[in-house]
Amino acid sequence: MTTDILVIGTGISGLTFAIKVAEENPEISLTLISKGDINEGNTRYAQGGIAVVKNLKKDSTEKHIEDTMTAGDGTCDSKVVKFVVEEANKRLDELIKWGTAFDKKEEQLDLGIEGGHSEKRIVHYKDQTGKQIQEVLTAKVKSFSNITILENHTLVDLITDHHSKSKMNRCYGAYIISQEEEEIIKIGAKITILSTGGAGSLYAYTTNPSVATGDGLGAAYRAKVQMDGLPFVQFHPTALRDKIEQNVFLITEAVRGEGGKLRNSLRERFMLKIDSRGELAPRDIVAREIQKQIEKQKENFVLLDGSDISEERWKSHFPTIYNTCKSIGVFLPKDPIPVVPAAHYFCGGIIVNHQSESSLKGLYAIGECSATGLHGANRLASNSLLEALVFSHRAAIDCIKSLNQDLPSKSFYDKLPEWNGYDYSKNTTIQNVQVLREQLQQIMTKYVGIFKTNDGLEKAEKKINNIYLRVQKLYHENKLTNGLCELRNMVSIAYLLTKQAQEIKVNKGVFYNQNYA
Repeated sequence: MTTDILVIGTGISGLTFAIKVAEENPEISLTLISKGDINEGNTRYAQGGIAVVKNLKKDSTEKHIEDTMTAGDGTCDSKVVKFVVEEANKRLDELIKWGTAFDKKEEQLDLGIEGGHSEKRIVHYKDQTGKQIQEVLTAKVKSFSNITILENHTLVDLITDHHSKSKMNRCYGAYIISQEEEEIIKIGAKITILSTGGAGSLYAYTTNPSVATGDGLGAAYRAKVQMDGLPFVQFHPTALRDKIEQNVFLITEAVRGEGGKLRNSLRERFMLKIDSRGELAPRDIVAREIQKQIEKQKENFVLLDGSDISEERWKSHFPTIYNTCKSIGVFLPKDPIPVVPAAHYFCGGIIVNHQSESSLKGLYAIGECSATGLHGANRLASNSLLEALVFSHRAAIDCIKSLNQDLPSKSFYDKLPEWNGYDYSKNTTIQNVQVLREQLQQIMTKYVGIFKTNDGLEKAEKKINNIYLRVQKLYHENKLTNGLCELRNMVSIAYLLTKQAQEIKVNKGVFYNQNYA
């Protein structure tokens, strides 16, 4: 199978990119790969919104830039921050034009405030912003005849010079596994887009869906694509502590923006003692303090007190949270919500230029899997959806231009080798993969989580390497499955993340090594 552009991942980044290219040139063929249902992914679970300067009487792009730089702890790329913030309104207008609804107040966009922001600038749709965006973009993508969608397919590896025997330092598409048939197909492409999200599933508790296993990051690592900033993993301060399970329910930062207060087991409001901004301090500060409070007290959570928010407000602005809490016996606003920090967002990833192209020609990365320089060491709340929109736009423009350049002919892509698997002698059991996956998650949570130490990182490296060797053995001796693909990617990124963490000798943003405290 061949296509002009292969897009792997169908969140806000991949869908926005595909729409823009398809609208601009209906002659360009695009193939979209979705790991599960096209609607399933990190975007769908984004509750907060998009940071956009709208109230020019109180707010300004300069303030938004300053807030972003401050949250990033001095490590953001100032040029990137500037053009992302300045392009925000244009990209938001496009979303609205495509049919995305946002909450309004007196015919104007209803703006919220979240941690690290100095003004109200969060454009949102109740606590379902991501779901609203995902559904609108999905419907629009399906309207184009030049877009082919393959659901329930997982990235195995990128096709590079290693496979093609050429020396152009290019990406030529990818090998993709069909989850139902467990067959690996070759898709040759002039341009390949990674919009595969992060790797929250590396940790025991994450706000990400289970599909967030770092597939694009793992494939890029094996293709020797330049990557940076992986240790800057943002933990969202407030995830609902309910059952002991990996994927926890997010309690949006907007709740604290509406007046929610964090309290410990003694009902003390502890954040004001740490930061003058209280509950609206940047996420790294809040998450660390919550974790400290949990370690001090007998209970394994803190309390988010939403009693200052009316029940009517809860129902109208946070209906998903209201109903989810009700389902487990937490009745808002009377009852406080038990919350814990959970792995949420990868600030680092594949290094890209201002058009989202990586160090490997023909390979672009957009969204969470990329390292654009916007977030630095800590992402400002609601800047991620904005980043996705801006860089998808820039990537689309650049890719359309690139397709007009002197690229290999269609026959070149047709002749690319099929997947060369191994002579399988065994059958992978789900149990083997699941056990190793859980072991990896426990290692990452214990040694490479919110708090780190030099000794802990050394222990993690050795333990991860042992798991890596076991995964390689499974990979060489068994039929490749979706679960084994995921584990292969997870252990690769875990190892690289841990190695990069050992190279950081100063605490910045979300990175906190107790040896440097």
